[in-house]
This record gives sequence, C-alpha cells and structure tokens, in this order.
Amino acid sequence: MASRFRLGSALLLTAMCLVLSAVVVDCASQVTTCDFNHWQVHRLYCGHGVISVRQALYGRSSSLVCSEGRPPQELANTLCAQRDTVERLGTICNGKKSCEVIVEEFRTPDPCAGTFKYLQTNFTCVPAFRVVACESSVARLYCDWGRVIFVYGADYGRRDRTTCTYRRSQYEIDNVECRRPTDIVASRCNGKNPCTITASNAVFGDPCKGTYKYLEVAYTCRYPGDYPY
Repeated sequence: MASRFRLGSALLLTAMCLVLSAVVVDCASQVTTCDFNHWQVHRLYCGHGVISVRQALYGRSSSLVCSEGRPPQELANTLCAQRDTVERLGTICNGKKSCEVIVEEFRTPDPCAGTFKYLQTNFTCVPAFRVVACESSVARLYCDWGRVIFVYGADYGRRDRTTCTYRRSQYEIDNVECRRPTDIVASRCNGKNPCTITASNAVFGDPCKGTYKYLEVAYTCRYPGDYPY
C-alpha cells in the first residue's frame, strides 16, 4: 500500500536502476519539485557520471502529483505543459554532476492559468570525461584511435570558489552564480578527434564581467557509426 507523505523541501525523488550481475548498467532518476513559491529550487545530482536530461515537464500531467492541500479545480487540467522545458533544462544541466534551477524560470508564459504546477525531470547519469580550462587557456578533447567526440554539455562561467583560483583576487572568484551553458563546444567538436577550443570571452561572450571564469566540458567517445549525425 502506498503511503502519502510530505517533504519539507517539496522535492519528490525516485530512482529506477537496472542492475545486471551486481553492476549498475543504467540508472534513471525522476525529480519533482512542486511550485509553491518564488524560491523553489529544482536540483538534479549524479553520484557517478554526469546528467543527461531525458524528459522534463513544467505544468501538470497527473492529478495526484503535488496535490496535497490543493483544491480540485487546481488539479483538474492534466494536459498542461510549458513548451521547450526539455531543451531549456538540457542546456543548463546536461554534462554536469549537479545542477540547480529556480522553478520560477519556467513560469512565463503561464501554460495553464489557475492550475497548480510542478517541474518534473527524468534524467540518467552517464559516464563521461570532464575537462576544465581556465579563462584564456585551451581545452583539449581527445579519444582513443577510431573513436570520435560527443559532447554532453559545456558551461562557461564560475560555479565555485575553488576552481581556477591561482593568484586571483577574492573579487574575481566571488561570483559563483555565473553561468553560460553553450553548444559552441558541441558544434565545433562533435564527430572529431581530437579537438581544441579556447576558454575565452571572445569565443563564448562574457556572462559576468570582472569574474575570472573557466570552461567546463563533459564528453564521451563513440565509434563513428554510433554517432547521431
């Protein structure tokens, strides 16, 4: 019998893993964040590997999810979905070990006024190589002979105060809310081996002036026949 409970963070998390011979082959997780207020955070995390967003919904597809304490009229519309939610979440989160987004970012335009909504994401944790290049240096991606690069995700900015900090002032590393998810690395490197790209404002633009940034890339190596051209 299913039991109903409420999490203080309004975060519901389920994980469904396929295990073969005591080895985890694939693990799909689902995170649901009810849209209670302006500061609701939707967090995805991979203990091993990096995030690959498979499905995402901002709206309502079930009258049971995030329903506690809500009147029936706010739960009746189960055909409510914000456009481009998968693409937007994938751009922000793909290729990262952890990712946080504010649910409020998906509210506009309102896909269904009067309906109580939630953000729900299905994602997998995939094995990947991770490359970090400090601003003005070069990131080099490469694979073994016979394989080519496939980029899961890339971000140019700053998300912590420990990466690329040598001889940098506190002011230059203080802003950890600086991010610019980018498909430039994928467009330049996918299908190649090797590939180099400079971590610079000239290539990616400047998402936060005065902050010393870095480029973070997550990628894997595939045989050319497996590459999704």
